[in-house]
Amino acid sequence: MLEVEKDIRVVLAIDFGTTYSGYAYAHVENPTGMSVEDKWEGYVGRLKTPTVIKYTDETYTTVDSWGYPALARKPSKRDKINSEKSKGKEKEKPSSTKPVELFKLHLSKSFKGNLSLPDHLDYRKVITDYMRELWKSAKKSLQTHWQNLNFHSQVSIILTVPAEFVDNEISIVRECAFNAGLMKEKFSNNLQFTTEPEAAAIHCLNSIVKEEHNLVPGDLFMVVDCGGGTVDITTRELLEDNKLGEETVREGDFCGSSFVDEAFLSFIGNITGTHAIDQMKKYHYGILQYMVQEFRAAKFIFTGEETVFEPYGFDLEDLRVIKQYIVGEKRKKLEENKWYIEIGFEEIKEMFDPVIEKIIHLIRGQLNQIEKNCSAMFLVGGFSQSPYLQSRIKNEFLGVIPSISIPTLPIASVLKGAVLYGLDESTVATRKLSRTYGTDVVRKWQPTDPYSPNGYVVAFETLAKRDKKVAINDKIIRKFQPFSLLQREISFKIYITKETNVKYCNDVGVTLLSELVMKLPENENAEDVTIVFTLTFGGVVILATAVNQKTHDKYQISFNYE
Repeated sequence: MLEVEKDIRVVLAIDFGTTYSGYAYAHVENPTGMSVEDKWEGYVGRLKTPTVIKYTDETYTTVDSWGYPALARKPSKRDKINSEKSKGKEKEKPSSTKPVELFKLHLSKSFKGNLSLPDHLDYRKVITDYMRELWKSAKKSLQTHWQNLNFHSQVSIILTVPAEFVDNEISIVRECAFNAGLMKEKFSNNLQFTTEPEAAAIHCLNSIVKEEHNLVPGDLFMVVDCGGGTVDITTRELLEDNKLGEETVREGDFCGSSFVDEAFLSFIGNITGTHAIDQMKKYHYGILQYMVQEFRAAKFIFTGEETVFEPYGFDLEDLRVIKQYIVGEKRKKLEENKWYIEIGFEEIKEMFDPVIEKIIHLIRGQLNQIEKNCSAMFLVGGFSQSPYLQSRIKNEFLGVIPSISIPTLPIASVLKGAVLYGLDESTVATRKLSRTYGTDVVRKWQPTDPYSPNGYVVAFETLAKRDKKVAINDKIIRKFQPFSLLQREISFKIYITKETNVKYCNDVGVTLLSELVMKLPENENAEDVTIVFTLTFGGVVILATAVNQKTHDKYQISFNYE
């Protein structure tokens, strides 16, 4: 088990996704009795619910609905009547707010796409509100199995995050989870994190690797987690006793299925005019999303084979409200086509291809990192169900990777693996560092250093390099001494960088991660004081510890791997 309270009875995994979210759970005494929630308001038999929330009004204080009920609806007769009445008149604003979605993407500073939220609405509030609703649903489900369950002391929560999330992003998620009521204390060990590809790898190890592929210790396998917003990849080594070693630095990018939907709306905008799409987003967002939902039915049967392709089309007469915003030549052309839009093979293929090319690029990057052959690849996540994505990946890599497969219910792979991780953290034996860690040290100036008027420079002291493989409880130890007798504290600033050879803390790409400050008592001889600084690589976090060897004073801070 993870380092949580001893009376933990249940492990609850929450997969907070960009487009869909869900949860799964198991009792610690019955790991095989794992349950994945499949009953959501409005839908039964679906393993996740949309990551969408709707508020009652523009004060955004009260949640109206979330998940499926907040998503989209089919245009009603009233919509059509209102559309006819509004011809030539100023457009009326809707009486309720539009659904808020894709808000998870606001967490990542590396995302370069166009995102917007209603004015004065903080994305952290939206995440908190959505997590609160998800937590209410999870508690209700747990109570049906185990009565009198203390949710804050007897439930260990594993929250999955994308591979590319770093400490600041994970800290924001923790803060939102705390504000949503998932734990009593903000830094409670009862909430832990694992990356989505790591959780998926654990699931594959349990349900696929042992039974179907007969991999032996020393073999490598790759997991490609294709979600709605991100695609995350990890390559793992199967070790003795069914343990996992991380062979490569995990990678991810924004190339999930939602970007195919985005391409679809751009295609429609080219036909109707971008003004029409903008107005629909502003005044009739639910109907616009209904169009996207209808397109998804065609998206997930697209094979990429033109001989079996059937054109996809829809009649704007069924979405009459959009017609009032189409003008000029575009309106004239649509009238000639009797308001029918047909999407051909090449058009749908062009919506997919830029997204799939990014995924292929990520996979190549993983293969370039490993020195021996990869024996198997597993495609998991909702987007992995796309036959065209499967076909492109197999055509590209089957000559290099002997086995490429999709597990049963791939959309639940991350959830199931996260529960298994919570039940037995020791499954992950080694991790590979995605960053170089270092601290600042004062040393004498050398001829190769920049000019220093006082004869000293502040240099970057490497503690652990990127790509280093570390096992649970591995330690890196350094000894330091105060710079002078006048020092009353010694500071250990923890810096990170993607580079492996760094000289100074102000080099390009070096950023400050955290700081540990230790108080120093008065001392007659600075050489009598030795501070032992240790980095310990735990199961979930890296622990930095400083100990004064003379006074035995001890200071600690921790931070995430990602």
